[in-house]
Order: sequence, then structure tokens, then C-alpha cells
Amino acid sequence: MTQRRVLVVEDEPVIAESVAARLRAEGFAVDLAVDGPGAVAAAERTVPDAVVLDVMLPGFDGLEVCRRLQASRPVPILMLTARDDENDMLVGLAVGADDYLTKPFSMRELAARVHALVRRAVRTETQPVSTLRVGDLEINRAERRVHRAGAEAQLTPTEFDLLLYLAERPRAVLPRERLLAEVWGWADTTGTRTVDSHVKGLRRKLGADLIRTVHGVGYALEAPR
Repeated sequence: MTQRRVLVVEDEPVIAESVAARLRAEGFAVDLAVDGPGAVAAAERTVPDAVVLDVMLPGFDGLEVCRRLQASRPVPILMLTARDDENDMLVGLAVGADDYLTKPFSMRELAARVHALVRRAVRTETQPVSTLRVGDLEINRAERRVHRAGAEAQLTPTEFDLLLYLAERPRAVLPRERLLAEVWGWADTTGTRTVDSHVKGLRRKLGADLIRTVHGVGYALEAPR
């Protein structure tokens, strides 16, 4: 089995070494970076399967690192923030993060989140080579490319996974809890606006009419014409 590689970007040495030690104990190969420019360079050099990324960094911050990584080669990203601030979380998700944790966090939870990100990436690698079409929406599973009405949309890894899950079940109303469990791989599916933020991103990139909100329940993908 191929060893999966994780890039940890954290400027506090104690936290960085603790995270790296736990992930290595979980079977991952781990690389470290301590600032924004170093993170971008390390990602280009090592081609990680996932990134654990602190928001507050020297050079430029984790949000800018996230933007640059997702623009060059989309990769699953778990962001770390020192403040329990909903705005930090929403901004991070908007620029392409897949998940987030607020400091202080347990190493057990961090490891579980990283495993979930990598499992989703592995599952995507083994998907059948086929194109899914729902109305004017076209999703190429193998190439992870999405077009609507002939125009290509640039999606983050999680946006793609969420869209594919919805598109494979058109018009079905899917609860947020089910989406968190099936798309994100989370065991704890309470108290998060992660799904809402990613749906907002899909609507911005593909059209507000694509995904219908069923208040108090969840979301359904409409069959676009």
C-alpha cells in the first residue's frame, strides 16, 4: 500500500512536532513548513495527499496559502485556527479549505479528520472512468472536471465531492448530517455550517438554481435544463 503524505504547516514548534508525531504514528509520511512561502514551496516539492494548515503564519497567512495551493493543484486541506471565530471558518472554507479545527484540539480528532480527507481522496482515485450528466451539468469523475452549459467551473476537492454526491441522487433531499457523514466522513455531524458554506460556493460557481434548500432538512440537486 502506498504511504500517504501530509504537509503540516505550523509556526509553533511544539504544536508542529506534536501533530507530525501523531500523524507519523498513524502511518503517514509527514513534511513540515513554518511560513506561507515555505508551505507553497513544500507543496510543490512533495505533492502531499493532504495539508494541515495553520491560519496565522509568517510571510503570508494560511488563507493565502490555501488560495495558492487550490489554484495550482487542488489538495484536501484541514485548517487550524486559534480563535473560535465563525468568520475565520467561513473565510477558510470559501478559499478552498475542506475542514477546520479550532485550537486547542485533540490529536485524536485531528488524526481522524486527516484520515477522512485522505480516504475521500483514495475513493476518488478508484471511481469508475465515466461522465455523469444531469441536465446541462456534466461531471467527469476521472478527471474531476465539471462543466455547466459548456463552461468549466473550478471547484475545490470537497466542492467536487459534494456536487458529485448530490448529482448521483438528483432531486433527493439529503440531510446535512448525511452529507457530513458520507462526503466528509465525519462521525460527529452536529453543530457545523460546513455544508452550508460549500453549497454557497457551488451556487456561486455553477448557478444559484442548481441546489435547492429544504429548510430544516438539507439540500437537493435540481436537474438543470
